[in-house]
Amino acid sequence: MAKGSKVTNRLEPGDEAPDFTLTDAEGKPFTLSSLRGDRVILYFYPAAMTPGCTKESVDFEDALPALAEAGVKVVGISPDAPAKLAKFAERDGLTFPLLSDPDKEVLQAYSAYGEKKLYGKVTVGVIRSTFVIDAEGKVEKAYYNVKATGHVARIRRELAL
Repeated sequence: MAKGSKVTNRLEPGDEAPDFTLTDAEGKPFTLSSLRGDRVILYFYPAAMTPGCTKESVDFEDALPALAEAGVKVVGISPDAPAKLAKFAERDGLTFPLLSDPDKEVLQAYSAYGEKKLYGKVTVGVIRSTFVIDAEGKVEKAYYNVKATGHVARIRRELAL
């Protein structure tokens, strides 16, 4: 392990979802606890406007009507600046909140940042991860190292949505 890197514990079902306030694509503050009372799918992705992240985000957008009908909100987080998130949302018609975490504090709180394998090499970066958070703010499901393709369908199947 690299000197100075933190070992963080991955979140598990039943854990309290770390609350946070981040800036959205429009430059406004967004706080997770503002969604208490609703189930939330919170997903972390490496970079806006890249092929995998676009595929995953568009899949969430396509699933929004069914998710909303089941009372589930979707929120995406990446280290990208709000201006890039705004471009991403506009380009791909994304209507759910995209949040900017440039200091990676929230990514680290969810253990969604750290060592990962990329094309066989160990690198440090965003670990594509998704969390289902219940109406009381507890982690219902935690998915780490997910693949962008097919991930949204898997969540919908597992949650019967």
